[in-house]
Amino acid sequence: MSDPASPHTADHDRLLDTNRRFYNDLWKDSRLVSPDQFNTWPLVCRLNRDGFERLEVGPGMRPRLPIAGTHFADISEPALRTLRAEGGHTESAVIGDLPYEDGRFDLISALDIIEHVENDEQAMRELTRVAAPGARILLSTPLHPEYWTRFDEIVGHYRRYTPNSLFALLERHGLTIDQSGVFGMKPRSSLLTRLGMWFLQHHRDTAMHYYNRYFMPLALKRQKALQLYPGMIPTEDVGEVFLVCRRVT
Repeated sequence: MSDPASPHTADHDRLLDTNRRFYNDLWKDSRLVSPDQFNTWPLVCRLNRDGFERLEVGPGMRPRLPIAGTHFADISEPALRTLRAEGGHTESAVIGDLPYEDGRFDLISALDIIEHVENDEQAMRELTRVAAPGARILLSTPLHPEYWTRFDEIVGHYRRYTPNSLFALLERHGLTIDQSGVFGMKPRSSLLTRLGMWFLQHHRDTAMHYYNRYFMPLALKRQKALQLYPGMIPTEDVGEVFLVCRRVT
């Protein structure tokens, strides 16, 4: 799921192209996975309220917020068409230039997005701009630059955060961490990951087919309940973190 931010630079254009091609290929033959199939659904149900304005950025075909009535911003047209057909309000937009007014949304989801953008300051500026005071913002991102692999390049990552740099980024934009937990559906087997990367590089259509038809459904069945803890969890050996943030300023 990707949604690179403005302003345009050579790196930004390269990332935007990489992300758009990767995710258009991924979503064009994918089936929509309803939000209630993910381990984030119980949390979403607790946070959502009648009358809440909701926004999800870069959901692809894996939205986590209720589809009907939610606003979705993405760069993938196949994903936008599907979400629109299911009752979502869709906009083709990047996270760094969101087409919404200030303070509009009470609940925002932007999972696996900020690591894809060159200008993450602008991305966070836009997320907090459209968030109402006290709004909850759900974020996830990979940690530890030393964990960087070819997989990060293939899927269009720009960075992995150090825990301190991530915390500082949130603080600069008036966000506090209410809860956090370990996140991600990447295979634990390094051999399976390497095999998947090889197929993505050399036989992309085959890799996308098997991911969408077999590996993703299996991962959904095997996912564990999302365990959340107050504040920021200890991040040693955590490859990806999930955050429940709150806009305080």
